[in-house]
Amino acid sequence: MSISIRNLNKRYPNGNHALKDISMEIPTGMFGLLGPNGAGKSTLMRILVALMEPTTGEVDIFGYDLKKERKEVRKILGYLPQDFRFFAKYKTYEFLDYAARLSGMNNRKQRREAVDRMLESVGLFDVKERYAGKLSGGMKRRLGIAQALIHHPKLIIVDEPTTGLDPEERIRFRNLLGEISKQDVAIILSTHIVGDISSSCNCMALMNRGEVAFYGAPQDMLKAAEGKVWKVRIGGDDLPEIDKKYPVISTIPAGSGWEVQVIAEEMEGYNAEPYPPNLEHAYVYFMEKRLNRWTND
Repeated sequence: MSISIRNLNKRYPNGNHALKDISMEIPTGMFGLLGPNGAGKSTLMRILVALMEPTTGEVDIFGYDLKKERKEVRKILGYLPQDFRFFAKYKTYEFLDYAARLSGMNNRKQRREAVDRMLESVGLFDVKERYAGKLSGGMKRRLGIAQALIHHPKLIIVDEPTTGLDPEERIRFRNLLGEISKQDVAIILSTHIVGDISSSCNCMALMNRGEVAFYGAPQDMLKAAEGKVWKVRIGGDDLPEIDKKYPVISTIPAGSGWEVQVIAEEMEGYNAEPYPPNLEHAYVYFMEKRLNRWTND
C-alpha cells in the first residue's frame, strides 16, 4: 500500500474531536474520500500534506514516516486545496513556472519545457499568455492540478476539485485525474459529490463526524445497501408520517398521492416494494446507519 494510516486522531484545544481513530490503507490509483462538509475530510488532507500535526496516530507515505520525515514527504506530494489561490499578476505560464521553481526545478530550460508539456496535457497551452485570474472556473482548476503535478509527485491530493464546475468541466477534470492515476501514483480525491467517486475510484472511504463509516470498493458499498431502499405509494396525508419515521431520499407526485423512496432495514405496510439502490442511496444508508436513526432496530 502507498499510504498506511493507523489510529489517527485530531483533537483541537476547544475539545472538538475532528478525527477519531482513523485507520485505513490507501493503494496507488484513484482513492475516493467521500463525506459531507464537516466530516473531517479536510482535516485528514491537511495532516497528510504535512500542514497540520495529528494529536495521536501514525502515517506512513511511500515508506516515509510523516511525523519524522516531513520534508521528504513534501517532496513527493502534490496538493490542490479547495481554496486554492492564484497570483493575479501572473500569466498562466508564469504562475506554473513559479510553482515549478518552488518545487525545486532550478534549470530554466528544463523548467520551461516541463511547463509547456504540463500546460498542453491539461488543455491550457492556448491560453498560456492569459492572466491566471482571468481564467474560467474549470481552467483555474486545471491550472491548480498542473501546479500539483509539475514535479511528478508520487502522492496527489485534491480537495473538493469539482465544486462549482459545470457538468462538462467536472467530467473533463475527472477524466484528467483518471489518466494520471494510471501511472504509479496515488491520488486522493476528497469530495462530497457521490458522482465523482462512482465514476473514477476503485477504492474509497466514507467519513462522517470524524469517523470512517465505510471503507472498500464502491461496488461493495452499493451491495451493502441492497434490500435497504424501498419504494412506497402513499396519499398526501401519510407523507408527514413517512418523513418522520424513515430517511426519505426522493418524493415524486404520483396521481393523487406520492411515490416515495426511503431507507429502512425492513419495512412493512404502505405497499412497500424493494428498490434497486444506486451509490447515492448507499451513501444515505451508511450515513443514517452511523447516526442510529433507524426506527425498527
